[in-house]
Amino acid sequence: MTPAAPLIDPFARPIRYLRVSVTDRCDFRCAYCMVEDMQFLPKRDLLTLEELDRLSSAFIALGVRKLRVTGGEPLVRKGILTYFRAMSRHLVSGALEELTLTTNGSQLARFAADLAACGVRRVNVSLDTLEPAKFAAITRRGDLAQVLDGVRAAQAAGIRVKINAVALKGFNEDELFHLIDWCGGEGHDLTFIEVMPMGEMAEATRLGQYWPLADLRARLAERFGLTDLPDSTGGPARYVRLQETGQRIGFITPLTHQFCESCNRVRVTCTGELFMCLGQEDRADLRAPLRASTDDAALVAAIRAAIARKPRGHDFDYSRARVAGQVSRMMSHTGG
Repeated sequence: MTPAAPLIDPFARPIRYLRVSVTDRCDFRCAYCMVEDMQFLPKRDLLTLEELDRLSSAFIALGVRKLRVTGGEPLVRKGILTYFRAMSRHLVSGALEELTLTTNGSQLARFAADLAACGVRRVNVSLDTLEPAKFAAITRRGDLAQVLDGVRAAQAAGIRVKINAVALKGFNEDELFHLIDWCGGEGHDLTFIEVMPMGEMAEATRLGQYWPLADLRARLAERFGLTDLPDSTGGPARYVRLQETGQRIGFITPLTHQFCESCNRVRVTCTGELFMCLGQEDRADLRAPLRASTDDAALVAAIRAAIARKPRGHDFDYSRARVAGQVSRMMSHTGG
């Protein structure tokens, strides 16, 4: 069989990275991600696990080599291991180079061994603070000890853990070096992320949360020598090495430094919407062609038509004491 022509966007960027949200539900209510009284989607609107398999497999046939499973919290989706086991066949065939996920860690203790058996070798765990009371406050219901148990279970299963910490002004500024020391001691990479203007939240709230990573990096440079690295894990992070400890620290800066020029990724929601850019509202409906026929021709045509509309980049902006480039959907809807 002749391989399908790969997905190339209008700016000659090959699409090799797919992020798939398997649910909008989460057992946390992180203050920068969703409102406390979230109204989740009716289950009938979500793609079935079989549909998620078929859709993901179509992207893999078109050249996607990295698949990241997201949510909400992906591990609260009932029967989610069925999907991971289905995707593992693409690792075995060599069509897929990496299968991974982003998680809040709450369910990792239950699932780590099974995920490792499915070929998951690396996970991102969202963790913004190491203080139990602050953790409970920012997540509105999370248990830090449960998350740390999950991190340890992942390590025991042979899964490498990267910690993702959202930089929040007035919340975890005082934990910068604590987080670095803890990650260094546990052997975790650490990436800091600027809070993004997504969801129907007050502009004053977003501005109050925003801690530019340029400021964070400057604080790091007061204590450590920083060496810029060319490393890439396929995502938007830029990395430095701390000369004194050898640790690798990542920065995801959608506001102070756009990383769009090398963007090779798209996102599919749990309802089958394809977002070609995290910071734009344009989307394509893949659920309709997916359900219209058991043949993938219409689905593949819809994917190609959507990639042809992928923009050069987004325009998030917190300068001039206002929020610009805001999108109305919650981060949990898009899947990170």
